[in-house]
Amino acid sequence: MEILDSKPILVTSPLLPPLEEFQSYLEDIWKRKWLTNNGYYHQELEKALCEYLGVEYISLFTNGTLPLITALQAMRISGEVITTPYSFVATTHSIWWNGIHPVFVDVDPLTGNLDPMKIEAAITPRTTAIMPVHVYGTPCNIEAIKEIADKYGLKVIYDAAHAFGVKLNGESILKAGDMSTLSFHATKTYNTIEGGALICHDAKTKQRIDYLKNFGFAGETEVVAPGINSKMDEVRSVYGLLNLKYVDKAILCRQKNANYYREALKRIRGIRFIEDMNGVTHNYSYFPIFVDEKEYGISRDQLYEKMKMHNVLCRRYFYPLISSFSTYRGLPSADPVNLPVATQLAETVLCLPMHHELTEQEVERIVKVIKKR
Repeated sequence: MEILDSKPILVTSPLLPPLEEFQSYLEDIWKRKWLTNNGYYHQELEKALCEYLGVEYISLFTNGTLPLITALQAMRISGEVITTPYSFVATTHSIWWNGIHPVFVDVDPLTGNLDPMKIEAAITPRTTAIMPVHVYGTPCNIEAIKEIADKYGLKVIYDAAHAFGVKLNGESILKAGDMSTLSFHATKTYNTIEGGALICHDAKTKQRIDYLKNFGFAGETEVVAPGINSKMDEVRSVYGLLNLKYVDKAILCRQKNANYYREALKRIRGIRFIEDMNGVTHNYSYFPIFVDEKEYGISRDQLYEKMKMHNVLCRRYFYPLISSFSTYRGLPSADPVNLPVATQLAETVLCLPMHHELTEQEVERIVKVIKKR
């Protein structure tokens, strides 16, 4: 395959703190000789994140999947959990790992988020919770989901992996539901290399979460629950503290690129993108487009391969649907007939490169490839 443009344009690029600053903090960690187990910088990062995100209680984790698993345990969820097939597999894996049955519900065609209009029909006597996802950082219809949850006595745990810093009408989206989880993976807008967090709303729940992420230990000699080891270490805590200084600037760069994409793509027939929502402070985690083959002239997969020929590395995210994987396709709710919108989105989505180091010239190059059919 001929590569027409030699320099690759990456789909993402991690936010990296200045090496000199990172090294100075590492030296302090070495002097303290405290590498993990709720160390000084771990505590400092929890405080800093609470302030930045506008939440009261946050627990740090070593990755973004373990907060999901722990949230279900902390709330003693069982039976069935209603969730979305249009997400990363960790969402559903966390349910399965807890011995709970996921029930898939279709999504909203404009945002890709769980469709509240489809939730009630999926509720059974075994349903105990709803796990929606703020897809690409766009907030779910939290009011409608809350109304349904309150009506049926269900818990709501939001997978907010993409929603770092996102606000709705000036308030953190992480305050919605009973709990929310974050991912700090290197591909995210804000990262700690690997990492994650679980947000709750009271001190008692945070204490239970902190027990569960430390083998269930409550003190030196007492274990109160079958917990797991999912603590964030001091090195990644420092990395996260430093990145907090630079994340706002990174988001502004992402916003600029998102605006350029929208302006350049809006007149191309067969290409749709998600508009910014009114009242929402976005973080521009991703820039997905959806390709209508009949209108555009070629399929999503053909465009994906064409991009690769030009060294533009895109991602079909989320594709395939979680419900189509062998682990889950046997579930009654996984039938594609029940999930027409999610299926259509998965078959047409293409996430364009989006990160803070993306230049205007690179965005122009990407758009040029899309325009030339």
